[in-house]
Amino acid sequence: MSTAQAGILQPVPSQARYLFFSLVQPQALHAALDRLAGVADGERVVAMLGADTVRALGAQVPGLHAMPDLSGTDAEVPTTPTALCCWLRGDDRGELVRLTHILEKFLAPAFHSDRVIDAFRHGRGPNGHGRDLTGYEDGTENPEGLAAEQAALVRGAGAGLDGGSMAVVQQWVHDYDAFERLGQPGQDLAMGRRRSDNEELADAPDSAHVKRTAQESFEPEAFVLRRSMPWALAHKSGLMYVAFGHSFDAFEAQMRRMAGHEDGIVDAIFTFSKPVNGAYYWCPPVVNGRLDLRQLGL
Repeated sequence: MSTAQAGILQPVPSQARYLFFSLVQPQALHAALDRLAGVADGERVVAMLGADTVRALGAQVPGLHAMPDLSGTDAEVPTTPTALCCWLRGDDRGELVRLTHILEKFLAPAFHSDRVIDAFRHGRGPNGHGRDLTGYEDGTENPEGLAAEQAALVRGAGAGLDGGSMAVVQQWVHDYDAFERLGQPGQDLAMGRRRSDNEELADAPDSAHVKRTAQESFEPEAFVLRRSMPWALAHKSGLMYVAFGHSFDAFEAQMRRMAGHEDGIVDAIFTFSKPVNGAYYWCPPVVNGRLDLRQLGL
């Protein structure tokens, strides 16, 4: 029986919300997490705990740490540590709003709700995945089946850790004027794929996103399980980049190459999009539909 939070391995839902919390009353933390453990079933609510929350309990999760500054010379990759993130998943936006209020009450007074980002699935690409708001299919190179579990989940670490996952959440903001100035051929070259049929371009430059992030091109291979979704708020929009791994190593290898650390070549995505925040989290396993927090002494 799998102990992973089910939403990690399932396809992205049609509607989602990301709730970001800061820790304001550590003395109330035990009670708040106990309430969260009962409502975060891992499918409708995927719970992600930041390093500060784990540290406040005097506990340790192997491999969990704050996201480092991965910025390059011409690519800013901000790190904005957060105590807790809840990824709400469903088909009815109204139900997610109601669930937001429930979670905020359950988590108070230990946690304060800082940000709420609404996201959604957009379109359907040639391979069945959703599309980014630029129109390109997202998640084409995702591992599937057993390979997805191997990439995303912790194994062999023992009870309370096995089935857990390390998560990266970044909010990217798109500059559509800059994107449109590239023109259709330039857009395809920047991505390394044709938008029309999602086929890779043999003549794509080294800065193409596909070449910068080809997971099998790293040593060791850098596979992550992406569960990214478009977001929109008023006149701003972009992509909530979410990736799950058994560690942060694969994400860091990809992000360092994207930012030009390896060879000075920056991923072409940075010409029309940029991350404005980013944080690392631990997704606890689940047992009998409840978060397994034994690693935290709960």
